[in-house]
Amino acid sequence: MLSIDISGTFTLGDRTVRRLGYGAMQLAGPGVFGPPRDRDAALAVLREVVAAGVNHIDTADIYGPHVTNQLIREALHPYPDDLVIVTKVGARRGDDGSWIPAWSADDLTRAVHDNLRNLKVDALDVVNFRRVVQDVHEPVEGTIEAPLTVLADLQRQGLIHHLGVSHVTPAQIAEARRICDVVCVQNHYNLAHRTDDALIDDLARDRIAYVPYFPLGGFTPLQSSTLSDVAARLGATPMQVALAWLYRRAANILLIPGTSSVAHVRENLVAAELALPDDAVAALAGIAQPALTPVQG
Repeated sequence: MLSIDISGTFTLGDRTVRRLGYGAMQLAGPGVFGPPRDRDAALAVLREVVAAGVNHIDTADIYGPHVTNQLIREALHPYPDDLVIVTKVGARRGDDGSWIPAWSADDLTRAVHDNLRNLKVDALDVVNFRRVVQDVHEPVEGTIEAPLTVLADLQRQGLIHHLGVSHVTPAQIAEARRICDVVCVQNHYNLAHRTDDALIDDLARDRIAYVPYFPLGGFTPLQSSTLSDVAARLGATPMQVALAWLYRRAANILLIPGTSSVAHVRENLVAAELALPDDAVAALAGIAQPALTPVQG
């Protein structure tokens, strides 16, 4: 078992999780559709993650669909008492693998029950409402009252412990918080894409977790000569440096890097122990792209 100190923690509602978690999306097939190329390898990754001390796994029943949740159940059920599994709803998959918004009461209720069944739990730890819109990088303004109200009702029924939101603007977060307690926000953020800088600080003051998706660039991995130079100087990989920067950025940031490789799991976990000197942080700041204004719609 890998021996690495990932003891830094933050809260998700009434649960405490280590700040370096794991995102299960890459365990599904190409395009997050269909089964993994190597099922045994996928199961080994999940077992390695938990054996290393990770107690926060991010998933969704639309990954596959159903694939990652079924893998998590097979690899880890019955779950460790401290394990927090965060899932998301708000989309369904087309036969061609497309991502289709699914925000109606029936859609959301079905999605919650699919997650419950495939994870084999009586209640979901955290459910994020994910706004699926055309641009996966920038959220679009618009009300989220109706779907959040449905999920809040399912929470009152005891099917969900905590709620969060994903791919949302500050105005939508404020709207959500008028409907329910929001324990986390999951948006696109990394060294290069820093639109949410001010939002992260605002959430930190209210003790709300911020979970960056695409922390390593997503479908277009981060590439920067500055990042490579800093990594070489520190004897680390560029991706380890990118994760370490996020880890240092704010105490309410929870990381969920994903991989289908045990070796990459081990590399990612090292980021929690990688110290970044001030001059490295200053150099990395120059990678940021100009902030964009959320689209109206």
